[in-house]
Amino acid sequence: MPLLELKQAARALQRPDQTARLGAWRQRTLPHLSASARLALDLIPPVGWSPTFIGPPQAGSPAELIEQVRATSPGQIQTALTTIIPSTGAPTSTRHLGDSAFLGRVCDGLSDLYELLLAPYWQKIVDAFTADRLVRMRQVLHGGVEEMLSHANPKEMRWNSPMLEIATPGDNNIYDLHLEGRGLLLVPSMMLARTVIHYDAEPQPAVTYPVSQNQPLGRLTTFAPKAITHTVEPVAALLGHTRAAVLTAIAEHPGCSTKELSTFARISPSSASEHATILREAGLIATIRHRNTALHSLTQLGLRLLDHTSE
Repeated sequence: MPLLELKQAARALQRPDQTARLGAWRQRTLPHLSASARLALDLIPPVGWSPTFIGPPQAGSPAELIEQVRATSPGQIQTALTTIIPSTGAPTSTRHLGDSAFLGRVCDGLSDLYELLLAPYWQKIVDAFTADRLVRMRQVLHGGVEEMLSHANPKEMRWNSPMLEIATPGDNNIYDLHLEGRGLLLVPSMMLARTVIHYDAEPQPAVTYPVSQNQPLGRLTTFAPKAITHTVEPVAALLGHTRAAVLTAIAEHPGCSTKELSTFARISPSSASEHATILREAGLIATIRHRNTALHSLTQLGLRLLDHTSE
């Protein structure tokens, strides 16, 4: 959901919170905002409502989704503005979105914002989303949807059939989300530090929640300045038939445990653990913990390596 994550990043850029995690990121980013990017920011204030159609909870590449925003019909825009603006403090510039030229400039700004705010870190973000999805799948298999909803963000979300109770620390309230047969879209976010409800998302409500609670260090360092690392030794250590078999097994069985990995690769559990450690240090796999089990999945770098070697 790159545009929804971009909207969260745009809000985070304008807020003073999460200084330890995002302070340096803000300092590096703010001086380089283009005029178009600042125009887009006007429509995504640090708190409060912004047009749903400029940050839809949809999958796809950023370029594809921004083109969808550019093609939003005047009728869709008018419906959203008529419904929301009278009851909110929406920015004055929101009223100009019906002008196709103005909407085009906003979309140019969204492109600029993505390249500046998220593109340099997108590989790590996608890896975190993939790992989180694997944990949610395990939760559904072990305890059903109720366990997944209760553990996605246990500090703020609780399933109390037939509704999802969501606490919002900002106003100290608990909101009851009644699904009424519509279903629910759960969207992990690297930018958010709390759960957010998107009541007006279509065709079903969406809830974004902080990702990587199993990996606090990864969440803390994703947006840190890139350090110069010496990768020759870890990558060289990948050479060899057994390690290649382990990497391939993880690609074919994403989210597998170390015990399962040992079975798939036909090696001992201790050997599987050792090879997984080396692959993780090289950035080719990501490992998260679910209960007392380590779960392994391919990173984007690992996927590209396998794609390249199979050509």
